[in-house]
Amino acid sequence: MAASVFDSPLFAQLFNTGDAGRLFSDSAAIRAMLLVEGALAKVQGSLGIIPEMSAAAIHRASLEIQVDPGAIAASTGENGVSVPGLLAQFRAEMQAPEFAQHVHWGATSQDIIDTALMLRLRQALKLAETDLREIIAAFAAGAEQHQSLPMPARTYGQHATPTSWGAVLAEWGMPLCDALDQLEALREGALFVSLSGAAGTGSALGPKAAETRAQLAQALGLQDPGRSWHVDRGPVLRIADWQGRVMAALAHIAQSTLALTMTETAELALGAAGASSTMPQKQNPVGPSAIVALGHQFTGQRATLQAAAAHQHQRDGGAWFAEWMAVPQLALSLAAALNHTKSLVARLTPHPVKMHSALTEGLGLIHAEALSFALAKTMPRPAAQKITKQLCQDALAKQVPLADLVHADYPDVAETLFDPSTQMGQTPADAAAFVARARAL
Repeated sequence: MAASVFDSPLFAQLFNTGDAGRLFSDSAAIRAMLLVEGALAKVQGSLGIIPEMSAAAIHRASLEIQVDPGAIAASTGENGVSVPGLLAQFRAEMQAPEFAQHVHWGATSQDIIDTALMLRLRQALKLAETDLREIIAAFAAGAEQHQSLPMPARTYGQHATPTSWGAVLAEWGMPLCDALDQLEALREGALFVSLSGAAGTGSALGPKAAETRAQLAQALGLQDPGRSWHVDRGPVLRIADWQGRVMAALAHIAQSTLALTMTETAELALGAAGASSTMPQKQNPVGPSAIVALGHQFTGQRATLQAAAAHQHQRDGGAWFAEWMAVPQLALSLAAALNHTKSLVARLTPHPVKMHSALTEGLGLIHAEALSFALAKTMPRPAAQKITKQLCQDALAKQVPLADLVHADYPDVAETLFDPSTQMGQTPADAAAFVARARAL
């Protein structure tokens, strides 16, 4: 097995990260760092901090020069960061020492690495946004079609009250709508440029340090934090928090899907599913299982990132290195989970007959809450609850439908009380509200 499933040809389709996978490679990291160096030189040239000819040469070279990750591996191992080796290779490839001497002027390795990371995380968020919109649209179509299709709601794994399949889809989709709504604020509050120099003081950047940082942010399409964030890992944590909320929503969908496709339940079908090596009848829910596994992976890496956010003094190598290990795994876990969810929602099919059977085969006990409130119209609520509980126990002991026992003792109770289609509460409206929100995004 490969060290990471995301780098494994064997597991490439089980944990498919799509386009996001290309953002977290050594080549992508180097390309992003060179883009930052080129943009920095261009800004500094326009401000008169370095010669304009040097700035133009550096910027052009940053777009053209390719640096092999293996060529700077020894330097990275020796220095703990890749930037010194990258700069040495870049200057050598430029073959113009009079210009190359001005590259990386006043910056530090962390400025370049953190800013390059934000460029890649920006793209990862954009890809996640695209996936979310596709998933939400599919849920909205299903919720509109099935907003009044009754099925059991379950709490603690047991039947609770009637709901609708459309309302379940709305329940799954609403947190994803929330995530989309939060994206713009996240971008503004987390996708920061970093330019603070060696110890975060900007001392080598000169009197135009703040102006340089602001213009670099504008050039790269990032935000200017107005300060150093070398040891304030809040921007990275905020992105991980958003990713975590999305992952939690996807894991909820997967867990519920696993339960609804169980042999004993079978209220959903997944279309083409996984085969067993020995049991011909099996259709294993591979996609939902993979999403659950990715959720577990995400949770572990998120804990690592939290611990890595506690730095010592003005830079902490151990904390920073741990962040490098966690951030790609978080982003790729979410990307793979989103890919599985897109495939899942495209094939998810409800079984109305099974849903109806689940509502009727439990002796009608799913209507116990509604019964207690109906009885409470003619007696105190505690007394109504006590009678309802006793009637449920009698129904189970005698294996007689609850409705028959109720109408024998309380003939005035309406027949419709035991009709699931009339006992779904606000679920059709909830489904409709989700559909309207999804289409307004």
